[in-house]
Amino acid sequence: MTVTWEELGWERLADGVGRCRLPGWDCTAGLVLGADAALMVDAGSSLDEGARLHGAARRLAGRRVTHLALTHPHFDHVFGAAAFPDAEVYGAVGTHALFAPGGQGRRALRADAVAEGLDARRAAEAADALVPVRHEVRGERVLGLGEDRRVLLADVGPGHTGHDLAVLALVPGAPAVVFCGDLVEESGEPQAGPDAVPARWPAALDRLLALGGDDALYVPGHGAVVDAAFVRAQRDALAARFGVSR
Repeated sequence: MTVTWEELGWERLADGVGRCRLPGWDCTAGLVLGADAALMVDAGSSLDEGARLHGAARRLAGRRVTHLALTHPHFDHVFGAAAFPDAEVYGAVGTHALFAPGGQGRRALRADAVAEGLDARRAAEAADALVPVRHEVRGERVLGLGEDRRVLLADVGPGHTGHDLAVLALVPGAPAVVFCGDLVEESGEPQAGPDAVPARWPAALDRLLALGGDDALYVPGHGAVVDAAFVRAQRDALAARFGVSR
C-alpha cells in the first residue's frame, strides 16, 4: 500500500524529497528518493530514533536506504547511524577519524548527549555502535540516485563544527532543496559549541547560498524551512556576533 509523506508525519518539499522534525531536540532528518536508491540526511539522536527513521524511509521509498549523509558530527544528528547498516555513509573530511573506536571523538559525543539529557545507557550504546564514515567529501561530490535524481554533497565548512556537509537535492524543473545541518537554525539562535569555528561560519553560509541560489529551499538543522533571505540575515548576524569583517 502506498503511503504519503504526510501520513507518516513528514513534510514533502519536492518530488521525492522530504524531511521530518524529530522530537526532543527538534532535529531535522531528510530523505531523497530516486528510481534506484534512497538517501537519508542525518540519522537522529539514538539507535531507537534511527530505527524509526529507517522504518519510515523504507515505507516511503519501497526499498532500503542505500546512502546516509551526516551533515556534522553532533550526537543528535549521528547517533542513529547504526540503524542503517547497509547504507554507504558520507561525511565531511575529518569525520571518519572522530568516529574511530575508542577515540576521544566518541567519548565527547557520548558525554555531550548525556549532558543534553539522553539516557546514559542509550548514549553509550549509540556511541559504541557508530558506523565508520567510509566516504569523506572534500570539495563536492555528486551522487546519482537514478535517472531522475541527483544529490550534491558539499564540504562547505568549517563553521558550526570543523566538519560541515551540505546536501543539495537536485530535482528537474524545481528549485534545489538544501539540507544545511546546523549551519542554519530557525528555531533559535545558532549554537556555537567548543568545536565551532566562528571566524569561518559566515563564509560557510556564503558558500551555501552560492550552491543553492536565491530560489532554493533551505532546510535548517532545527526549525522550519527558510529561504535565501533568512540565510543571508543569519550570516550577517553571525558575522556581527563573532566580529567577522565582511
